[in-house]
Amino acid sequence: MRTARSALDFFLPGRRVSELVPVAGGNVNDSLYVRLSSGRRYILQKLNPSVFAQPEQVIANLSMVTDYCDREKSKQQQCLIRLPRLIRSPAGRTAFIDPIGHYWRLLTWIEETCTMATINFEEQGRAIGRLLGCFHHLLRDLPVGKLYDPLPGFHHTPTYLHRYDQVVGSRSEGVFSGARERRCAAFIDEYRDRAGILEQHRRSLSASIIHGDPKVGNFLFDAGGEQAVSLIDLDTIMPGLLLHDLGDCLRSCCNPAGEEVDSPERIVFDRSLFAAVMAGYCEKALDLLGKTDRDLLIDAVFLISFELGIRFFTDYLAGNSYFKVERPEQNLQRALVQFYLAASIDNQRRVLDLLWQQSIMAADTSCR
Repeated sequence: MRTARSALDFFLPGRRVSELVPVAGGNVNDSLYVRLSSGRRYILQKLNPSVFAQPEQVIANLSMVTDYCDREKSKQQQCLIRLPRLIRSPAGRTAFIDPIGHYWRLLTWIEETCTMATINFEEQGRAIGRLLGCFHHLLRDLPVGKLYDPLPGFHHTPTYLHRYDQVVGSRSEGVFSGARERRCAAFIDEYRDRAGILEQHRRSLSASIIHGDPKVGNFLFDAGGEQAVSLIDLDTIMPGLLLHDLGDCLRSCCNPAGEEVDSPERIVFDRSLFAAVMAGYCEKALDLLGKTDRDLLIDAVFLISFELGIRFFTDYLAGNSYFKVERPEQNLQRALVQFYLAASIDNQRRVLDLLWQQSIMAADTSCR
């Protein structure tokens, strides 16, 4: 906590602090809630060096994107998204580097908002879809070359599969222990031939600047919990495929049980929430999706769930060095949730595709 105080004094020297407490829920960075005696509030974060090898690039991306979106919002009055802003030190610095080389940053607090671990109402799903579509539209003309790639290979599923195979091959025992490990391995063996489906069609898919991690918990809602008003955790902003964002958003939004459950085998992908999210997205950004994007949407949702399952399971096998855990088998449990979610998506493929086609037709009709 002493280092956190030093970081805060770097950005806001001489300010009296009423509260400085850890924020629970993040899988990667360490975050602290800050409230000054004046009542002003902020988020202080230490970037995880095990995840972000070049944290200065992450901070530069955030500054670039938030400045750009502020300028674009003045041109698109219907987009009311609110984004966190970097606080600079009196000398104009955006990062505090502590004695062991960790990067810290201070962000504005988005007032009168709340977060949700899951959503359960279709209107909430529609609101998330609208906001993600708005975000994509705002960034559609930002040249990808202006941003750094903070996580090279992110969402490249074959790479994660290769890493998993390497970790399994290096295990001295050579076998999986316990029914849950064997179940994860069986899921991977069953679906591994589909790991490259987006890469095979990459040239035909729509690429842009994406959020990279638009899960439910990274959307802020208004105080009433009805309208999505902000997207946070912008560390993974990068050049990518729109289907990466849509797949990640949908696999999170359409799992009302959440990602930390005791009975993963009961996970069901909620088709009504799927239809709601995509209806909202189509209101704002259907025009960004080409034919191949539309054809492979269901595959993308399946693939991101499968990919995240591989990542959780691999991290568990490798000693939990990437995702933060509170107990040794938490990443194993998280992996099973994603694998059962992928299976549920696959089992409902025909119905989901029908719902998707209906969303497209409804959006096309409303634009005429």
